[in-house]
Amino acid sequence: MPTPHPDRYFASDPTQREIARELYAAANEHPIISPHGHVPPEWLAENTPFTDPTSMLLTPDHYTNRILHGVAGVDLADLGVPVGSPMTPEKSRAAWRLLCENWWAFRGTAVAGWLASELSDVFGIEVTPSGQTADAIYDSIAECLASDEFRPRALYERFNLAVLATTDDPVSDLRHHGALAADPTWSGRVIPTFRPDAYLEPVRADWLALTEALGEAADQDVSTYAGHVEAMRLRRRFFKDMGAVSSDHSHRDPGTARLTDAEAERLYQLALSGRICPDDADRLRRHMVNDQARLACEDGLIMTFHPAVARNHDPKAFARLGADVGGDIPMETEFTNNLAPMLAEYGDQPNFQVVLFTMDQDVYQRELAPLAGYYPGVYVGAPWWFLDEPDAILRYREQVTPYATFYKTSGMIDDTRAFASIPARHDVARRIDARYLARLVAEHRLSLEEAREVAVDLVTTIPTRAFKLS
Repeated sequence: MPTPHPDRYFASDPTQREIARELYAAANEHPIISPHGHVPPEWLAENTPFTDPTSMLLTPDHYTNRILHGVAGVDLADLGVPVGSPMTPEKSRAAWRLLCENWWAFRGTAVAGWLASELSDVFGIEVTPSGQTADAIYDSIAECLASDEFRPRALYERFNLAVLATTDDPVSDLRHHGALAADPTWSGRVIPTFRPDAYLEPVRADWLALTEALGEAADQDVSTYAGHVEAMRLRRRFFKDMGAVSSDHSHRDPGTARLTDAEAERLYQLALSGRICPDDADRLRRHMVNDQARLACEDGLIMTFHPAVARNHDPKAFARLGADVGGDIPMETEFTNNLAPMLAEYGDQPNFQVVLFTMDQDVYQRELAPLAGYYPGVYVGAPWWFLDEPDAILRYREQVTPYATFYKTSGMIDDTRAFASIPARHDVARRIDARYLARLVAEHRLSLEEAREVAVDLVTTIPTRAFKLS
């Protein structure tokens, strides 16, 4: 496997390619802002060495796992899924061999580009993965991981990270974030994100237990709906005090319709008793999401909203391995009408801000860009999960820029549990943005000076503004 080409993802036209090189270089002078991801905070708080190549690079990366499973027929359990499963040295090496033996399956995918960058740029691997090279690659990476230079904190510095956001349960005590904040030897910025999804889904079998845990964490009576909202307010405030800048929301639809107070209380009591039907549970959930927006107007946490994913689509895999193992499928969605109640109520509030994500590419141009172009507090999230590949990122810029401008977008979102893939993912976005800007310059739609300023803004001021990071 040769070193990734320095002009990868740039246009083949020599004029545009030369401009893209200059714009990419300007952006690359700046550190990475990662305002939405799933790297466990304890990795950095405890600075525990990564145990083996599979646990670091393969098992946490559901993008890689789903291709190995769906294309090459590999059992997810053989890849160490779910994260945290016991991994003997033999099992770890066997999983790595499965990756290398099936390297062919990744041809032409974004995953291939990310993995190639990780192997080359992070670990200095210059041979192509295969059944014949698997053990040698594994041993070379394992040797690296045994050194202090490859511990999480050293990699944070090496990856040139300015901000790294984690995703956290509302009842978490955030002790790892507290440990980092109190550590005089730590100078990075790792911030929590408030993720209340499960607590807003009354149809869940475990919703009552979650609600009781929420009340206990907030020291708040949750026997009424008003009590539930107050518990959420208190926990959001705790997260903000610990450095959080956003809350993260993902439901089957982006509905935000409000109920009357009496109806909300009635449905809440049905949910507490376990007698709520799915349709009423959806109505109550939409009301609860609306209340999250109302709370956001009070505490200033950004809402990141990414609905319309069919979670755990494979029921057998879910029963055997649990959630978040890659068995999630995009769905068609609609934002304009679903968000109307929320935006009518809070869209002009100065403290309200929402970043909208989707895996439905048609929605970017038709709905999200016009919404962001009108409402001051609405931003269009980056191509994300299934869309964070080069061609989709380029389409995104083409579809969104005319209506939302560069300045109502979010900056790159890596959305990853695979720590070592963060710089590779951001590198792809920077290259595609440079490519798009280079075309505008070549077509005399932007001056080179303007394009250079935008290339830098896309990795600095734009994500900082979208997530209130300053």
